[in-house]
Amino acid sequence: MDLPTLWAFILAFAVFAYVVLDGFDLGIGILFPVLDRGSERDQAMNSVAPVWDGNETWLVMGGGGLLAAFPLAYAIVMPAVYAPIIAMLLALVFRGVAFEFRWRDPRHQWFWDISFAGGSLLAAFAQGVILGALLQGIVVEGRQYAGGWWDWLSPFSLLTGLSVVIGYALLGSTWLIMKTDGTLQGRAYNYARLAGAGTLACIAAVSLVTPFLEGEYYERWFAWPNVLFTAQVPLLVIIVAAAFAVSLRRRHEHLPFLLSLTLFLVTMAGLGVSIFPDIVPGAVGIHEAAAPESSLIFMLVGASVLIPVILTYTAYSYWIFRGKVGHEGYH
Repeated sequence: MDLPTLWAFILAFAVFAYVVLDGFDLGIGILFPVLDRGSERDQAMNSVAPVWDGNETWLVMGGGGLLAAFPLAYAIVMPAVYAPIIAMLLALVFRGVAFEFRWRDPRHQWFWDISFAGGSLLAAFAQGVILGALLQGIVVEGRQYAGGWWDWLSPFSLLTGLSVVIGYALLGSTWLIMKTDGTLQGRAYNYARLAGAGTLACIAAVSLVTPFLEGEYYERWFAWPNVLFTAQVPLLVIIVAAAFAVSLRRRHEHLPFLLSLTLFLVTMAGLGVSIFPDIVPGAVGIHEAAAPESSLIFMLVGASVLIPVILTYTAYSYWIFRGKVGHEGYH
């Protein structure tokens, strides 16, 4: 494995870590409007309050790593998706402020609840739109973006935006199953069933459309002998979905969340099948966009130290705040 390929896998890992870790607390915000005001919302927010800000470390690493390791790709992608990226960042700001002010300003708690829910919904939707905009293709001429301001907006990007929202709601509901009990946990099982069915429907819809967006996608999925390997992806989705349904029926507490994460991992592998070895799909490959070898080596030394540190403190924080959140809102 050469350095550009290694860095592509490092960035893919950072993106996956962000999606699964920040995904469930964004999912809590997406579910917030259907939770009862008072104890239920307090429990839900406190279940993620100790860890939510650390989860976003991976977002910073993914964006910063793209700039440092693949500067050409960064220069092309950013102008193509400026609008949804700005929307995502503003939404994350409102959501982050709501975590603090909701408790300090009880007179306006209704406003901070809206900020938390709205920020979570918009951030998730914007992330899905960015994904859709990348998959549907970016107009590149020479070494720069040559499309328009609104190229990111299409029926397909709206579909991927909706898919991410529903997928994050699945992560949020299964997180509540694991972290709460009583009435809220019972309702979370119902939300997980609905979100699970919606997520599978969205996976099917996106999977049916994606191979026909670019000729290369179709070749990577269906050309012989590639199809022998790519066929394992939908098979794994079916197996994980069946296990997820059984875990809900048997009222498992931890397994639904773990299977939801597995479902995200399998679908991300499917995205990798469509995109790799490009970093700007259909336009720029990872080797063409990579920084000089000396820069990649220098950053790799830093990453080999920082990534274990980040993983260690993340694991430690989750261990410290393990267990159920009580009705008073505390672990």
